[in-house]
Amino acid sequence: MSRINVPALDTATGATAEVYAQIKKAGGKVPNLYAAMGALNPTALKAMLQADAVLAAGTLAKQDIETIKLAVSAATGCDYCEAAHSLLGKMAGLKPDELKQIRKGETTGDARRDTLVEFVLKLVKSSGTVSDADFAAIKQAGYTDAQLVDISLAIAAITFTNTFNRINDTTVDFPAVERV
Repeated sequence: MSRINVPALDTATGATAEVYAQIKKAGGKVPNLYAAMGALNPTALKAMLQADAVLAAGTLAKQDIETIKLAVSAATGCDYCEAAHSLLGKMAGLKPDELKQIRKGETTGDARRDTLVEFVLKLVKSSGTVSDADFAAIKQAGYTDAQLVDISLAIAAITFTNTFNRINDTTVDFPAVERV
């Protein structure tokens, strides 16, 4: 059970009710993460949703976005986001074996995707400036400078939700995945 008490969705008013309505219209339901965040700070939820909209309209393929979010979620141990982005990754066309390999930080057999995962995990697990070799590898894999901006935004967005979910211990309302 989540640590933060969230009022019933149908009691929401004002900005919270508005953002819940937008989410329901787009996805049919309000996931537990969004319910908790929206109840406490609808402006923060709107900012997160806007960042996701920027990513969706950006330079990365949906599979790349889900790869980034899944790799970061697995690295930080966010079971909620691992479940959510495994489902969203599947919906984006990633195969079950690829999803499992991304969660484990293993190679998928797709050189471009594997380079992306390796680059993202180095960013998440280390500090300091990215090495020239790592920069050259991601560029050689075909990622543009504009895509590096979107990769950074995807990491920032998922780090925010990972952090909140870890604080809240948000109840997972997506199909569970095998923890690696």
